[in-house]
Amino acid sequence: MNMHIKVTTDDKDRALLAAIQDGLPLCERPFAEIGKVTNMSEEQVIARIEHMRQQGIISRFGLVLQHRPLGYRANAMVVWNVPDQEVDEAAKIITAHDFVTLCYCRARRAPVWQFNLYCMIHGQQRSIVEQQIETIKSAGLAPYPSKTLFSLRRFKQTGARFSTTPENERRLG
Repeated sequence: MNMHIKVTTDDKDRALLAAIQDGLPLCERPFAEIGKVTNMSEEQVIARIEHMRQQGIISRFGLVLQHRPLGYRANAMVVWNVPDQEVDEAAKIITAHDFVTLCYCRARRAPVWQFNLYCMIHGQQRSIVEQQIETIKSAGLAPYPSKTLFSLRRFKQTGARFSTTPENERRLG
């Protein structure tokens, strides 16, 4: 079944999205500062962000950490080929480790790419990251084929860029 749901935004929502897409100001009351820019009260900013989150216009509200300036240069993407029916359990094993910064599932692209479960580990020393990967494997992922891909260079990190068109549509189902 394919349902077509139209999600609309108004000028205030679009102004708010434009104001927050590069991040919040670093101050005691960032939503009040955003309100000044968008001609809304702090309460209106918070309420509109929450409403857009509930509508699925905003799926997540978080920060993009620039890890390299903090000394995290031994960064590894670990990929596994896990049977689809076991992905949720494998992901629970991975995310039980606080050194894992990201974990998600993607479709395989056979025959070129057989991996479907991904996690990211940011570390300051490659040897420690390698030990952490072994810890995950010994916790239950050792039977699954995997590859470790260490970052060789850094690309620009940014948060999401929001569309400012009058209407946004999405399909569910």
